[in-house]
Amino acid sequence: MRVALLLLTALLCSCANSPAPQYQVEQLLDDSWQLQLASQPTLAQRYGNVAAASQLANLSPENLSAIATKQQLLLDQANAIDVAQLNLEQQANLAIVKHQLQNGVDSYRYHEHYRPISAEGGFHTYLAQMARGQQLKNETQAAAYLARLEQIPRYFTEQTHWLQQGINSGNTVPKAVLIGFEQSIDAFITAPVDNIYYQPFANLSDDFPNRSQWQQRGLDAVTTKVVPSYQRFAAFYQNHYYPAARSSIAASALVDGNDYYANRVRHFTTLNMTAEQVHQLGLTEVARIRSEMAAVIEELDFHGSFAEFLTYLRTDPRFYPQTANELLYYAAHLSKQADAMLPKFFATLPRTPYGVKAVPTEIAPKYTTGRYSGSSGNDQPGYYWVNTYALDKRPLYEMEALTLHEAVPGHHLQISLASELALHPLRRNYYISAFGEGWGLYSEKLGLEGGFYRDPYSNFGRLTYEMWRACRLVVDTGMHAQGWSRQQAIDYLASNTALSLHNVTTEVDRYIGWPGQALSYKIGELTLWRLRHHAEQQLGEDFDIRQFHDQILKGGSLPMTQLEQQINAWIAARQGA
Repeated sequence: MRVALLLLTALLCSCANSPAPQYQVEQLLDDSWQLQLASQPTLAQRYGNVAAASQLANLSPENLSAIATKQQLLLDQANAIDVAQLNLEQQANLAIVKHQLQNGVDSYRYHEHYRPISAEGGFHTYLAQMARGQQLKNETQAAAYLARLEQIPRYFTEQTHWLQQGINSGNTVPKAVLIGFEQSIDAFITAPVDNIYYQPFANLSDDFPNRSQWQQRGLDAVTTKVVPSYQRFAAFYQNHYYPAARSSIAASALVDGNDYYANRVRHFTTLNMTAEQVHQLGLTEVARIRSEMAAVIEELDFHGSFAEFLTYLRTDPRFYPQTANELLYYAAHLSKQADAMLPKFFATLPRTPYGVKAVPTEIAPKYTTGRYSGSSGNDQPGYYWVNTYALDKRPLYEMEALTLHEAVPGHHLQISLASELALHPLRRNYYISAFGEGWGLYSEKLGLEGGFYRDPYSNFGRLTYEMWRACRLVVDTGMHAQGWSRQQAIDYLASNTALSLHNVTTEVDRYIGWPGQALSYKIGELTLWRLRHHAEQQLGEDFDIRQFHDQILKGGSLPMTQLEQQINAWIAARQGA
């Protein structure tokens, strides 16, 4: 009895000393954030770690294993927290950190680090971001940048090790999407003085202390460290990786591939959907959008089949820019028009500005039509990237939708607002694809209410972009779960959209190399419109579009379930006011 009483007393003391669930969540956010900072020097530098400015990530087997182990321990702690004792905001915190930790654990378990390259580029192109736009203002910054250059051989060796592990296990990027990939490596094998990694030293101000010495040290590092690393990687790719790349394209063809793809579907949709459910939803959306396209064609009084109309759009020179500047200037013009519509729809706008620039030439040939590149720091803008490669494949009738998606009210608005919110830094920096890409696609359609798409061709371009995202549900699940061939996916996308055939091929290759990501756009957008229509029905004349959008964006990136809970709580609060 005395032993039992002692054990009971110890248990009660232990319970009394356990932190409340909300404090467990706060500690979990802190611990997970510190793990991110420790493993991502670029992120740590942005948040004030001066020493991190001279480091590249440690991708050794020992370190990646240690990170995955820590993520699993934190995930176990997260799963043990009683959600019922948390308020709505704390539940969102927990859901986000669990989503992030689960993805880290799953990515390691399914060996995604064996594939640090894709159809669009890879570690060797992303690394160049540290040089692009880098301004060295003092010797401390110059020394830190130089230290990073000197670590590039180690970094490339680690990444090549993982690529070799992919070869050994059959977990490579499919060969079908790697045609022309060598161009993205060769673009960095240049005369050292012309190399992008040297440009921060070449651009030192005339009054920079010891300017000539720093330029020589930078040139030496590019000559002896950077260019040879790219040369060795080029040889490895050509002689070893490409010849050994797998002939299959499906994620399901990998070891545990069916489980892996099902995992990616859940991750990118944030919902408990199966690949078959996603596929069927895509077919339904394709049929709906096709009828809207037919109405636009009828409005234009075009006499011919749907296929003939697509051929007309793809071949008539009047729909295409003649110069890169024409395309960039048009994108900038549309961006300013989009800026002007924001006050009608948003009460809260970000402080961070954005610019328009071309996709870097070294990645442009296999890169998507456009993309948003977020701010790299407090004193840096975001950028709306526009692909100026192959101008005869960049139709102007798509540009309104692209601009609204990538700039405002799409990615720039959403991501910049998230970075400025009074939330835990983990939440400010975490991007959930279903939320972010769903918001981008929602923003394209919002343009109808903002005065865009007055030209029927541009409206058809908008529908093409919506159809493109609906087709993604079909072709991504088709290729990765239902045995579709690459050509079958290309034909499906080409026959249902007005995308240029170059873009169609580029996009299909992207889906092959990034299983599941393409599903997030339409799933997220459909959720957002469903929530909006529900709010309009429930609130009637009290519905305020500006307040609704603020509610959507005020929590940063959220899983769809948590977003729905937050919007329903807002509706209930408005009804009770």
